[in-house]
Amino acid sequence: MSSVSISPLLKVVIPMASQSSPRQTLQEVFGYGEFRPQQEEIVETLISGRDAFVLMPTGGGKSLCFQIPALHRAGVAIVVSPLISLMKDQVDALVVNGVRAAFYNSSLKAAEARQILAQLHAGELDLLYVAPERLLSEDFLDRLKGLQVALFAIDEAHCVSQWGHDFRPEYVQLGKLKQLFPDVPMIGLTATAGNLRCNR
Repeated sequence: MSSVSISPLLKVVIPMASQSSPRQTLQEVFGYGEFRPQQEEIVETLISGRDAFVLMPTGGGKSLCFQIPALHRAGVAIVVSPLISLMKDQVDALVVNGVRAAFYNSSLKAAEARQILAQLHAGELDLLYVAPERLLSEDFLDRLKGLQVALFAIDEAHCVSQWGHDFRPEYVQLGKLKQLFPDVPMIGLTATAGNLRCNR
């Protein structure tokens, strides 16, 4: 899908998938016949409002683990992604499938950014992809406090590791989201957990 060029401002209005089952959404929106191992359990976990951490190989279907719940929970799903190119590829693919998705990052012109924010506040987005630096800005967090957030998805979660070459300091600060939005489920996803260390 990365070869498809679609404006992030394209507005495609489809009913939220809450009236169908996750399996129906998988088939009707994303075109897959069956879930891969563990996908359905993760999807149900998020839909029910619980947190999850997902370690899957590249190409294992991590994105569906939060994209489907985003269509089954009220509000907008905020997806944290470290790379503009990754945001664009995922948003392009979602829009092709009729999902109301957009990205909000430094690649947008001022008018485009204003339009995305207008869609966000009008409840016209199911998923919004943002960089951690943008998400953690005081202005953006204040915006979210006035909205219904379906879930937070932290893609490339290995960027939190100070021992890895992909370390992003802002990822360490994402823990404040749980303090500010304690009732919003959160999912962290990575294909590279070898460098992750947990403090006890």
